[in-house]
Amino acid sequence: MKVQIEDKEFTCFLEYEQIKKRTRLLGIQLNVDYENKVPVFIGVLTGSFLFMADLMKEVHVPAEMSFIKVSSYMGQDTSSGVVKSIIGLDIDLKGRDVVIVEDIVDTGLTLGFLLDVLRKHEPASVAICTLLLKPLALQREIEEISYVGFEIPNEFVVGYGLDYKGLGRNLRDIYRFIPAPSET
Repeated sequence: MKVQIEDKEFTCFLEYEQIKKRTRLLGIQLNVDYENKVPVFIGVLTGSFLFMADLMKEVHVPAEMSFIKVSSYMGQDTSSGVVKSIIGLDIDLKGRDVVIVEDIVDTGLTLGFLLDVLRKHEPASVAICTLLLKPLALQREIEEISYVGFEIPNEFVVGYGLDYKGLGRNLRDIYRFIPAPSET
């Protein structure tokens, strides 16, 4: 199946059923790892909202949730490299176990910025749970990545919270960009 968003065409890459199964497994792993703890899950807006909602339905340990909004894309299909914090945290993290929930980790620049901010709050631990990881796109090592739904190639994807120019977040599946012959 293909979809058109603005000037780009995308083809189905990961179906919702695959995402749902993997999210369930991540939830099971988090339940085991955080048994007898009360972690704080911090969703990185806007992209993580669908993944976080589905993930939290699978997490059965007592947990709190919060959100932070950071961005480095500025409506483009590649990271600008400039990180801008938009919405801050509203919860005390000192001495707490924190799980950052991301839709996608590619360059790692946004996540690195977020980790620097969170460390100032003196959490007991920080782990990252991401639906998608692009290992070939990473520009910095991020040791805190502990839970990965899918490792994917360094390709542009939309759907299930991920967008292109603000569109496509509502798509149930994840789609990969089909470059025009002149773009390959």
